[in-house]
Amino acid sequence: MNAPSRILVYGVYGAGKSTCAARLARRLDLPWYPVDDQLWQPGWVEVPVAEQRRRIEAICRRDRWILDGAYHGWRDVPLNRADLVVGLDYPRWCSFWRLLRRTLRRLSTREEICNGNRESWGSVLSRDSVLVWHVAAFGRARRRMRVWQADPSGPPVLLFRSPAALDRWLADLPGRR
Repeated sequence: MNAPSRILVYGVYGAGKSTCAARLARRLDLPWYPVDDQLWQPGWVEVPVAEQRRRIEAICRRDRWILDGAYHGWRDVPLNRADLVVGLDYPRWCSFWRLLRRTLRRLSTREEICNGNRESWGSVLSRDSVLVWHVAAFGRARRRMRVWQADPSGPPVLLFRSPAALDRWLADLPGRR
């Protein structure tokens, strides 16, 4: 396979999409566009879906990009332009543990996530908690990745069942070390 220039990294919340996208961007010298920056305004105000779609379309018209997610109102856009989908298809316990660990770290450090937004105990304990989203979305995300992989009309989909498998693949990629 030639080095891809348009990559969609996909997986459930907490799987490590952003970390993977950052590593791919460095390795392949591609621009990475964090999806959360396109979806959230300060104060956790969601960008209207039509505007999200416009922003993602503008990115995907470019010849080179990495996106770290794809959501309901515009998932088709990167999928139709991607050279490769990297699917983080880890077991539920693995991605949930990563998400919980990340959430606790962000709460203790007050780390900025996107556009000045930070996690809070109120957000973590709410019905809209990223932890609840993980539980609700896990099966759908996993099924979606497998459907994409089986579709010969779509881009190639590499499914990684463990972080170690992803690490081995990344280590073998051509590009900057």
